[in-house]
Amino acid sequence: MKHELMLTRLIAAPRAALYRAWTEPELLKQWFTPRPWTTPVVELDVRSGGANYILMRGPDGEEFPNRGVYLEVVPNERLVFTDAYVNSAWEPAEKPFMTGIITFADEGAGTRYTARALHWSEADRATHEQMGFHEGWGKATDQLEALLRGA
Repeated sequence: MKHELMLTRLIAAPRAALYRAWTEPELLKQWFTPRPWTTPVVELDVRSGGANYILMRGPDGEEFPNRGVYLEVVPNERLVFTDAYVNSAWEPAEKPFMTGIITFADEGAGTRYTARALHWSEADRATHEQMGFHEGWGKATDQLEALLRGA
């Protein structure tokens, strides 16, 4: 797809566990940002049209607030969210950046986890890649796997 970045991985856990890690704030806080970054604030209204707020904090105290809206929620299968709107009242964002599509599919004894980031422009896609999409989302996925293993 045009302007897309993607990460996919086979994870040794059931789809329901991955879905919970994406939709329960206390779980999301534990893995969402690559350490030493943290995710101290997570507010999720996980339903189509529901808003979310995720605050990412860097090791030097820098903060990156992220607001968005869920466009589609299919429990244990698919989450689609965007930062094009900043609350469930469909208030447009000043500068939308991406739409995220997270899917969970049975594969063998585990789950095929796919995270796609669709950008509004090629420049946004390139910016996200230069920001470290593959490394950052990869490390976060490593942390997600460790959480699901109980490590």
